[in-house]
Amino acid sequence: MRVGVLGSGDVGRALAKGFAEKRHDVMLGTRSPDKPELATWKSSVPGKVAVGTFEATARHGEVVVLCCLGTAVKDVLEAAGASNLNGKVLIDATNALDFSKGMPPGLFTGPNESLGETVQNTVPSARVVKCFNIVPNPVMTHPDIGGAQPTMMIAGNDGAAKAQVVAILREFGWSGAIDLGGIENARWLEALVPLWVRVAVKLGNFHTAFKVLQ
Repeated sequence: MRVGVLGSGDVGRALAKGFAEKRHDVMLGTRSPDKPELATWKSSVPGKVAVGTFEATARHGEVVVLCCLGTAVKDVLEAAGASNLNGKVLIDATNALDFSKGMPPGLFTGPNESLGETVQNTVPSARVVKCFNIVPNPVMTHPDIGGAQPTMMIAGNDGAAKAQVVAILREFGWSGAIDLGGIENARWLEALVPLWVRVAVKLGNFHTAFKVLQ
């Protein structure tokens, strides 16, 4: 399928590479498609990969992944164009991390809001699924840490969209995901991340993630 990845940082590049490795037709969206480092990155990725504007990337994708900085979410969605996301599965991998007081971060959202809800409200015709934000980017498409698989959790209002996201996760090697329910549950997925940072700092290792045992 055609996949658009909105954001060219570490997370965007990791996810774009993961989709390309699975032979999807990928476009990486950025404010500056002509950056030399993106051309270098593109040449290192096997598969079909292009680099374009946010608008071109949103048009390109049958499935679109949002993985820009949390503070840039509204700007990126505006640049992408709401009409280019109508009816599409929009995977939200963003986090509302606030580094204004240094490390470790807090959240710039309140307890009764989330970026997942902001995304859904900003592009109401998109089918938003919160996913990927709770694990480090190297694990997103290669879910293995020391021989064990972390637990992925998702949230969203559209059951069919969530099923499609779980199918993508399985393609990447995940066993599945815990579905927390509606997009309002993105609040708790995003709140988990400052805790993850604190745990990683204490361990001295950011290649770590949570696993649910039962």
